[in-house]
Amino acid sequence: MCTVDLPERLNAATVLVDSHLEQGRADKTAILCGDVTVTYRDLSKGVNRLGNVLLGLGVRMEERVAIIMPDCPECVYAFFGAMKIGAVAIPTNTLLMPADYEYLLNDSRSRVLVIHSCMLERIEPVREQLKYLKQVIVVGEPPTGSDLAYKALMDAASDELEAADTSRDDSAFWLYSSGTTGFPKGTIHLHHDMIVEADLYAQQTIGLVESDVSFSVAKLFFAYGLGNGLYFPLRTGGTTVLLPDRPAPKTVYDVIDRYQPTVFYSVPTSYAGLLHLAEQEGRTSLGKVRMCVSAGEPLPKALYDRWLERFGVEIYDGIGSTEILHIFISNRPGHVKPGSTGQIVPGYAAKIVDENGQEVGVGEVGALLIKGESIAHSYWNKHDQTKETFQGEWINTHDKFHKDEDGYFWYAGRTDDMMKVSGLYVWPADVESILANHEAVLESGVVGVPDKAGLIKPRAYIVLKDKNAASDELVKELQTFVKTTAQPHKYPRTIVFVDELPKTATGKIKRYRLREMAEGEG
Repeated sequence: MCTVDLPERLNAATVLVDSHLEQGRADKTAILCGDVTVTYRDLSKGVNRLGNVLLGLGVRMEERVAIIMPDCPECVYAFFGAMKIGAVAIPTNTLLMPADYEYLLNDSRSRVLVIHSCMLERIEPVREQLKYLKQVIVVGEPPTGSDLAYKALMDAASDELEAADTSRDDSAFWLYSSGTTGFPKGTIHLHHDMIVEADLYAQQTIGLVESDVSFSVAKLFFAYGLGNGLYFPLRTGGTTVLLPDRPAPKTVYDVIDRYQPTVFYSVPTSYAGLLHLAEQEGRTSLGKVRMCVSAGEPLPKALYDRWLERFGVEIYDGIGSTEILHIFISNRPGHVKPGSTGQIVPGYAAKIVDENGQEVGVGEVGALLIKGESIAHSYWNKHDQTKETFQGEWINTHDKFHKDEDGYFWYAGRTDDMMKVSGLYVWPADVESILANHEAVLESGVVGVPDKAGLIKPRAYIVLKDKNAASDELVKELQTFVKTTAQPHKYPRTIVFVDELPKTATGKIKRYRLREMAEGEG
C-alpha cells in the first residue's frame, strides 16, 4: 500500500495556498465565482488577512472557528485563515435549522463564527442559547448590534502572516457527520488528511492536472465537495469554479457554458436532473468537460449509460465518507464497470468482513472496512461511537459490499437503516419524528425506495388517527409539512396509508417488512 511522504512539521494552508507563490503561480487564477476572479496571490492575501483578523479577536491554537457560508472566496479565506493560525475551521452545512446550529455551535464550543448575512436568520432564534460564541463576523450586508463587519476587519488587517508551527497530526478542521443515531458528530481531520487524499485520489487515480478547471455541484461544507471544489484544484495548482447558489440543472449548465470547466463533480440525483433537462432541450455538449465524477450515493448503470450516450463523457462513480474525507474506492479512466463502485484507490486497503470480523470470499456480502492515511482522528465527544467506527488502523464504513473476481466493489446497502438521498444522509427516525407532530398522523414507518431512475428516495407508511381522512390532498399536506419542518431532501416522495405497521414483539418497526411491501408495490 503506497503512502504520501510528508514532513512532521506541516501546516496545510502553507502547502495548499502559500506554496503556489513560490512556484510561480501568483498571477494564475485560483478561484472563479460569479464576476470575481481570485488569483493565487489574492488567495494568499485573503487567507493571511482573515488569519490576522482571528488573531486580533484573541483566537488561539486549537480553538474552533465555525463557518456558515455559501461557496465563495470569503468562505475559503475563513477556512484556511483559521487553519493557518493553528485554529480549527468548521465549515458548516447551510441547509440546517436553528436548533441544528444551536447544537453544532455549542457542541464544538466555537468562539468565533464567520457567517454570511443571508444566513443570519437561521442563527437569530438561538442566539441566547449559544454558550461559547464570543464574536460573529458578518460577510455581506452591514451587521447590526455587536456583530463585526467582515469588510472593515479585512481592510484593516495585514496581508502578511506567518503560519503557526503545527504538525501534520494537529487538528486542522472538523466536518459534522450524522451517525446511525442521527445525532451530528464532529469528525476531526488533521493537517495531512487533505494532502493525502488529493495525492492518492485526485492526482494518482483520476489524473487531475494543473491545467484543469474544476466545478463541483456538491458544496464545500460536504467532505465530497470540499475536495472537489477546493483542496484538489489547490493541490495541483489548478482553478476552481465556486457556485454560491442552489445548483439547479439550468444554473449548472449556465456555469459549464460560462467557465468551461474540464472536470465536473456531482451526485447521481443531480446527474439525473441534468440529463432530464438535456433530453428536453436537445443538449448534447458539456463544453470542455473531459471527466465527470460521482459519489454520495450509488450511480445506477442506466443513468451512466444514458449520460455517456448523450454527452460522450464517462462518469467515474466512487464511494467516500466524511470520516475518510473523500473517495477511497472508485472507477477511473479506462477502467469503468457501470453499476459498480470501482476498485480500491491506491494508498488505501479494503476488506469485507462478516458479523464475526472474518473476511468473506469473492461475491459474498459483508461490512466494508477501510485503512488509509486520510482517516479522521476520531469523533469529538463521542467516545462510544468512536470505538465502534474507528477500529485500530481500520474504519468500519457501515456499508455492505461484495467484491467480484476483478477486484471491483458492488454496493449492497447499509448495515443500519440510514439512506442517502441526493447525496445527503436521511435517517428514518428523523422523518418519523417529524410526521408524528402532524395532527393527522398516529404513527409512521419510513424506508428508502428506488425511484424510476434507480435513485433512493424516502417512502412513508402512515397510520392515520382517522383512517377516513386518507386523500391525495393529505399526501401533499404531509409532504409539505416535512419540507417546511426539516431539510427539504428528507420529505417522503411517496406516502402509503396503512391500517397498521409491522412490528416486533417489543414494538420496534420491522423495516425489512416495509421494504418487502415497497418491492411488491413497485
